[in-house]
Amino acid sequence: MNQREQQISHQPVLVIDFGAQYAQLIARRVREAGVYSEIVHHNITAAEVAAKNPLAIILSGGPASVYEPQSPQLDPAILELGVPILGICYGFQTLANALGGRVDNSGLREYGATEMHVAAAGEILTGQPETQTVWMSHGDQVMEAPEGFEVLASTATTPVAAFENSERKIYGVQWHPEVKHSTFGQNILENFLYRAAGITADWNSGNVIAEQVEKIRAQVGSDRVICGLSGGVDSAVAAALVHKAVGDQLICVFVNHGLLRQDEAEQVERDYVAATGIRLVTVDVEEKFLSALAGVTDPETKRKIIGREFIRTFEEAQAALIAEAAADNRPIKFLVQGTLYPDVVESGGGVTAGIKSHHNVGGLPDDLQFELVEPLRTLFKDEVRTIGAELGLPHEIVQRQPFPGPGLGIRIIGEVTKERLDLLRKADAIVRAELSAAGLDGEIWQCPVVLLADVRSVGVQGDGRSYGHPIVLRPVSSEDAMTADWSRLPYDLLAKISNRITNEVAGVNRVVLDITSKPPGTIEWE
Repeated sequence: MNQREQQISHQPVLVIDFGAQYAQLIARRVREAGVYSEIVHHNITAAEVAAKNPLAIILSGGPASVYEPQSPQLDPAILELGVPILGICYGFQTLANALGGRVDNSGLREYGATEMHVAAAGEILTGQPETQTVWMSHGDQVMEAPEGFEVLASTATTPVAAFENSERKIYGVQWHPEVKHSTFGQNILENFLYRAAGITADWNSGNVIAEQVEKIRAQVGSDRVICGLSGGVDSAVAAALVHKAVGDQLICVFVNHGLLRQDEAEQVERDYVAATGIRLVTVDVEEKFLSALAGVTDPETKRKIIGREFIRTFEEAQAALIAEAAADNRPIKFLVQGTLYPDVVESGGGVTAGIKSHHNVGGLPDDLQFELVEPLRTLFKDEVRTIGAELGLPHEIVQRQPFPGPGLGIRIIGEVTKERLDLLRKADAIVRAELSAAGLDGEIWQCPVVLLADVRSVGVQGDGRSYGHPIVLRPVSSEDAMTADWSRLPYDLLAKISNRITNEVAGVNRVVLDITSKPPGTIEWE
């Protein structure tokens, strides 16, 4: 049994991903309903599904057409396992096609908010109004339901927008119930989970903590553990979980690699240690990291260098602590990391193609000397925050805006130098201070501040010509970082931030706003 499997003891609801934009959101909505979920690839076999012993299966949407030769297919034997199944969008059409219904491209597409009419409630539409707004995104339609299936709903252009066969426990909807734009979407998912599949909601932070504490103790035994504490919520909660499990066997190492935000090192050493009592060893390696990054501009190379140097620093910290560990015969064998489920998915651990390597996932060296302990690997960010609060971590740490492991190194577009880091630190501090003063910390997910180091533009400052760098503001709103939209900050606030940066940060003469959603853009620029 591999490490990933060891971390899961709940019977999962499997989300079979057909390449959907929203597969991760489906999994997250299931967890919001108090049920554990896991994403798997559409090429999973019936035997592999049976081995996971799922409580239910959800088939995601996807961009393909079911009747195309190269379209993703479902192992038909999965339909014979007797496990309750819900198909969404492409997954709905896959069910219809596999079970003898008819799916056509009528030339009539539905995108965005659509009025849907309920003909029969069945199990999944129970308690819902006859007319409601749902979120559609499809070009094909189910024209005829499979034999034995009851048609539950339709729209002006889609005659079969939902169906079910309660005897076989197979259900489907054409729209996306996982998105907030579908007014009663969560109710549909809960009807499927609770009514149709008969699942009891037992996935909660208390259970997760108890489970992880037990697993950490079983994995670590009496050996010692190192945790890389960055000050961010992920590593903070991971460390707190491990500390709860093994106490003083844990030593947290804070790597001051010079890529941190202003006053960040002081905050970690003061606030976190005071709240937890965890032993913290600080290692100052700014020159080492800057030397390794000298001349490097490619973002993937930066990430891998930072990941490599991060691990090497831990190995050096381990060597320094060998004498102490040897005294009680408890060697340091384990490294804690705050890897989250979105990190794994974006690095290629899910279905979607790898978007970028995360230093907690794809940036690790092949000759890693530690066994990893990743207690958050199956969790989304909101679940991590809930667990952190339950573990008693300070609000300032639990609700802190996400900050990437590679730090400001991937917010400088171009070579990373100390001068550029100092410039970006000042701009970032201004943005954070003004957002806090405006009371907007809790309303946005994150606001990366990016320095376009290899770009200069002409400006006028002090009655003279300037040739400075642009600073990019990237305020985004999100629920789990899998998708995001740009935050509509007040114009007066943006003006104040721009004026302060251009007046107080030497070398910057222009501030621009990034208004790209995710997708197509990622939250971080690199």
